[in-house]
Amino acid sequence: MKKYYAERSHKDMLDVLMSKEAKGPAVHYYMIRGGDEKTNITVWEQGLVGAEYIKSYGHYHIGSVEEKYKILQGEGILIIQERETNSFGKHSSDEIKSFQAKKIKAGDEILIPPSSGHLIVNTGKTWLVTSDNSPFSLDNKESAGLPMHADYESFKKLHGAAYYVVEKHGKPELVKNPNYKKVPDAKIE
Repeated sequence: MKKYYAERSHKDMLDVLMSKEAKGPAVHYYMIRGGDEKTNITVWEQGLVGAEYIKSYGHYHIGSVEEKYKILQGEGILIIQERETNSFGKHSSDEIKSFQAKKIKAGDEILIPPSSGHLIVNTGKTWLVTSDNSPFSLDNKESAGLPMHADYESFKKLHGAAYYVVEKHGKPELVKNPNYKKVPDAKIE
């Protein structure tokens, strides 16, 4: 039987957290997959894992996939990063060419470019809820939590995106991820 619902537990998120020892909720976020026909819905819990805000796992798009998100409720920060490529067109996992951290809120629509790495962080006091049109098929996967258009390995290998979003003095702030070799300076826009 196909399963269109998935959740990311605290245990699932340990690979991409700034601190593996930090305590967090049992489940960080929930996904209902409908693909292009029904859209996908994601709901993030609010709160912190240590100093870090609750976020999605993060992934890079494979091929020419473009995603469109609509923020239905809450507020947060969208992280988009682009990897450096060598002269043979191969991506460097630990060298980032561009990095953006954009504030998002209910009503915003966001376009994720092809080949981009991205994740969303809930910095609000309520659930953050999004709808997106990313392609989804359960034909070759057992779980709705692992879409075929997404590469999660680079984020796993480097323990998250190029920057973590942490709470400092009651506000979100970026902290560089030390596992990356090259990262441009960044600020929250």
